[in-house]
Amino acid sequence: MPHLSHPTTTDDHAAGARPADGDVFSRVSAHTAPPVGTQATAEPFEGPLFAHWGDGMREPALRALLGAAGTERIQDRTGIPAASDRSVWDRLDPITLDGLAAEAEPERGLPWPGVPASLFARYARDGDRRGYEAAVDARQQRLTRAVVLAATTRGPAWIDEAADGAIVLCEQSTWSLSAHDDAGARRGFVVPDAASPYLDLVAGEIAAQLAVADRVLGTDWDAAWPGVRERIRREVEVRVFTPFETRDDLWWLGYWRDVNNWNPWILGNVLLSAALLLDDPVRIAAMIARALDSLDRYVATLPADGAIDEGVAYWWNGAGRMLELLELVAQLTDGGLDAGGVPVVAEVLRFPMRMQLGADWYVNVADGWARSRHAEPWHLPFRWGLRLGDDRVVDWARGARQPGRPIAPATGGLPRFVRAAADARWREAPPAAPPLPQSVWLPSVQVLVCRAVAGSTGGLALAAKGGTNDENHNHKDLGSFIVAAGGRPLLVDVGKPTYRRETFSPERYGIRAMQSGWHNAPAPHGLEQGEGPAFEAAVVTAPHGEPASAPGVPESVALPISLELDLTAAYPLAPGERWRRRASLVSPSRIEIRDEWRLQADAKVDDGPIATLHLVAAGEVHRSADRVVVSADGRAIAIDAAGLTPELEAWALDDPELAGVWGERLTRLSYPLADLAGSLTMTIEEIR
Repeated sequence: MPHLSHPTTTDDHAAGARPADGDVFSRVSAHTAPPVGTQATAEPFEGPLFAHWGDGMREPALRALLGAAGTERIQDRTGIPAASDRSVWDRLDPITLDGLAAEAEPERGLPWPGVPASLFARYARDGDRRGYEAAVDARQQRLTRAVVLAATTRGPAWIDEAADGAIVLCEQSTWSLSAHDDAGARRGFVVPDAASPYLDLVAGEIAAQLAVADRVLGTDWDAAWPGVRERIRREVEVRVFTPFETRDDLWWLGYWRDVNNWNPWILGNVLLSAALLLDDPVRIAAMIARALDSLDRYVATLPADGAIDEGVAYWWNGAGRMLELLELVAQLTDGGLDAGGVPVVAEVLRFPMRMQLGADWYVNVADGWARSRHAEPWHLPFRWGLRLGDDRVVDWARGARQPGRPIAPATGGLPRFVRAAADARWREAPPAAPPLPQSVWLPSVQVLVCRAVAGSTGGLALAAKGGTNDENHNHKDLGSFIVAAGGRPLLVDVGKPTYRRETFSPERYGIRAMQSGWHNAPAPHGLEQGEGPAFEAAVVTAPHGEPASAPGVPESVALPISLELDLTAAYPLAPGERWRRRASLVSPSRIEIRDEWRLQADAKVDDGPIATLHLVAAGEVHRSADRVVVSADGRAIAIDAAGLTPELEAWALDDPELAGVWGERLTRLSYPLADLAGSLTMTIEEIR
């Protein structure tokens, strides 16, 4: 199973600990070294890519393909345009350029953001990682703005600014984040080990950024800044290429543990850097072969229905990174290796489109955000939608081409910005209405998303989730659901708070946002759900919906649309106890959640109610006796739990990431259940 992110879209998995046998945190921890007795060996792997390409993805065939092309043609095939290509740089829209200039002009000539050792050391000392990541990210974003403005204006001041930024990054002690670097676990350091650079997500990002900057401004730097390009090549060689080629113990390669989104993210940046910086087609061919063998291990984890267990937020930096890498491989091999025919690719491409609730709102699970930040590389699914002839994906991506928005954000990184800018079809794409499929059922993750009418945000939308508590970036969310009115979530999944050291450690589930008690889930005996693969939901009745219903655009599904789950194994219940839940979209304006349970008195863990039903609401919450109204942005729902009156608990949001999505607070509704056995149907109705 897959994925991950960058300081701006946040990221990741903490490094350091060695996993024990049966470690339930294996899905949420990034271990920097194999367990004692485990041998990390790059044995050839035969997965979906090998099944599609065979020996064409191995080094001998790639050497023959690339050796005949030569260095200049390989660089051209990347699609990254030099500043001399005015067909690209003269055609950037004023909104994009004006936005970049407004941020870049005031900072030009000022000192570049500092990255002191004390910021790096905070991760080891007090668990804070955000300060260091924000400082590094500020450097990268400033360099991106400078490179784009240098390419568009050809102004000496911007060329100088970009050269300064490149050297600043080259002089940075490490390109790895403090939360990922292995110097602490390996040597007990609170500072980086400059003698042994660690290749993580951001190291790959910086290498690719410098490589693209070199490609865009190389001629200008040759004239005005001799030596800058050589320095870039030296640093990328030491910090990225050498570790990639020589270290089989890097966990994300997949030689000794499961991979996730780190795999395609790092591999794509390594290969883009190699294609742009190395004057050695034979070596590039060997690196592509190594990368594809590793990537095949990631592709093998993807389910046939294309679901990503971390949700849409991580799709962009997991499956999306895979698509970028596969497109790059097709370009470098001049179409010799094209993954468009790999069956899972098309379904993975459709996943985020299927999760849209309305406008910027999406079904969020695990460490995901419910709301788009407008920083996504929308040109990526647009291009793949065109390649595969999927009009719905194309239209979904075009939904981001709204008036006033730039063609691409600088926050997404220089490579993604330049790829968007170089795509004339994307530059000229008009907005489109989102497809909003009527009913989606993804059995691999047990996720249902449905609404009354496809293509419309009118009425209510329901998302419900089963799965296991062994998913990537896992939250204890089995049996939880989301309700949106007019496309706006009102009963919600809290999502991802700001990452700290505790996030990817045995203290993970001490974080409120990751607990089942702060999801729309039941709490038999007041219990939290368990941790690890043994704690799971079982599907009792599955709904109808794409992708299984039919290829292409499926037919409409008659209401009600329901998912029934057995949640017994989600909790540490006693033998003979059980819990079932059915979530149903009954009509365009009505949702029913029916719980059935059988518990034992001698299994009670405290003096509270027999069980509790929790709901988490976003917006204004008003209780009148047993009726609760939740409203936000002109939308409202009324909740009735068969006459039960809930307790209300406000959560004042001081976490900037959560507040940026939900505002000042969330409210938990807790409905007490007094009977050891019984059933209850909760109704949720749209009232305006």
